[in-house]
Amino acid sequence: MEGNGFRDRIQDFNDKNCVILGVSFDSNADNKAFKDKFDFPYDLLTDGDKAASTAYGVVTSDKGNASRVSVLVAPDGSVAKAYETVTPAEHPDQVLADLAAL
Repeated sequence: MEGNGFRDRIQDFNDKNCVILGVSFDSNADNKAFKDKFDFPYDLLTDGDKAASTAYGVVTSDKGNASRVSVLVAPDGSVAKAYETVTPAEHPDQVLADLAAL
């Protein structure tokens, strides 16, 4: 699972002053249960009204489903890179490399 890779490399991200956040349409209670189940050291945010997902362009259908996308946000708040297709085992390393290039 993609989230586990970020969990396992959290110190590397912390060393680069990078904040990891997960975002889903799930309720706060569901996100808390998921976070606890997988021992994620980062927050999972609820986007119940889909405002953030819509702003980032990841709501993909008329039914309001979201695609699984990672977004690297630069210190100035701009989108440095969007990852639409990833290999979960390699994704944390890819993001760390891109962080080094910022």
